[in-house]
Amino acid sequence: MKKTVFFLAIAVLVLLLDQLTKAWIISTLRIHESFAVIGGFFNITHVRNPGAAFGFLAGASPAFRYVFFLAVTVAAIVLILRYLRTTRIEDLSLVSSLALILAGAVGNLIDRVRFGEVVDFLDVYVGAHHWPAFNVADAAITTGAAILMAILLRRRKERPEGKR
Repeated sequence: MKKTVFFLAIAVLVLLLDQLTKAWIISTLRIHESFAVIGGFFNITHVRNPGAAFGFLAGASPAFRYVFFLAVTVAAIVLILRYLRTTRIEDLSLVSSLALILAGAVGNLIDRVRFGEVVDFLDVYVGAHHWPAFNVADAAITTGAAILMAILLRRRKERPEGKR
């Protein structure tokens, strides 16, 4: 029960933060409009991404992208929820990593269903070199995946040699 409440609290909080920030961007800035937060390093810039991270599949047909991203996201959600339901998890960092991944996936799925693309607005750069714009959902997925990888690497390291 404790892990379920913890999982839901993180997932709902991140999903709300993602959707509220995107709603604010949509209502405040026109597409490609921008303002500096930290000059020379960080802007808020309203952009849309029809693909996934780094524009993956941005050039594919809209129908293919829609079906592909919907299927991948639903599969990820089902796998995460099934894992949580069927596995005895004591490690709250694992629960939080899965909650972050799920919330990010759902946040971007909502955009894809509503707009056919994802609303991005966090623009990090140095000079003319920009990191691809991202959003709270992307940050949650990336953070959750990094935590999950750290957990898996730690577990692998802790196993006796013969158990790999």
